[in-house]
Parts: sequence; C-alpha cells; structure tokens
Amino acid sequence: MTFEVNGEAQPVSFAPYKTLLEVLREDLNLTGTKHGCELGECGACAVLVDGQPLLACLELAVECEGRRIETVEGLADGAQLHPLQAAFADLGGTQCGYCTPGILMTAKALLEAEPNPSRERIREAISGNLCRCTGYQQIYESIEEAARRINAARVPA
Repeated sequence: MTFEVNGEAQPVSFAPYKTLLEVLREDLNLTGTKHGCELGECGACAVLVDGQPLLACLELAVECEGRRIETVEGLADGAQLHPLQAAFADLGGTQCGYCTPGILMTAKALLEAEPNPSRERIREAISGNLCRCTGYQQIYESIEEAARRINAARVPA
C-alpha cells in the first residue's frame, strides 16, 4: 500500500490487522504519535486524517489507503516550528510531553476550521486529549497564542 503521510507518498507493507498507530510507529518510524491507552480514551495517538483528528489506535491502517495523514512530525517546516509548537514551547504548554503530539494535532485541526476559537471552544475541541501534568491552563493559553500568531501572519503588512 501507499499512504500519503505529511505530504509524501510512503509505500508500506503490513499485516491487515495492524492499527494506524502501529503502522506509523513501527513500519514508518514516526514515533511522535504516542501509544497511550490504546482504547481511544486518552488522545495521545491523535493524528489528522483528511484534516480531521482521528485516534490512530482505533483505526485499522488498511482503512487509510488513499487518505491524507498528518502526524506531529509534519508540523514543522524544516527548522521553522509551526506556531502551535512555538507557542507551546514559549508558554509551557508542554511538561512531560507525552500528550503533546495528540493535542498539537487536534489543535491544528481546530485552528484551521476556526481561526479565532473561544476558550470554551478550545476546551471542547481538546476534551478527548488527557494531560496528567499541566492542569490545561498552559495548554489553553498556548493554543490561544498560536491562534494570534497564525492570524497575525495572515494579515498583510
């Protein structure tokens, strides 16, 4: 099969019972997507499929052929961090970092759909992403700051 992952065609061969999470980590060596609960309850494995958040632990990889897959490895443009990554680094939105890839991908989908989400909308959008370290305040602030940065970059000078 061939997947489109982070904008590149990726030929891959795998057993038909493997989840997208397993294929990404084990076969494509994209380990930014995390194994968490493997029950669809923690959000650590969230990736974007056709621009929408999807829990990779619950999706069979064979169901993703011909679909556009984005992982946390695809956020940065070379050495240039995505505004979400930069805001998380600047505002302490990451502590242990285990939940961060899933939150970043979920937040990216939110900001692409809603450039100026309210705090309540942010809270709702990432409600499926569990964090045991931050208490969420820095996460909300980081997403709000990323939205400001993205919107400022869109305005012509």
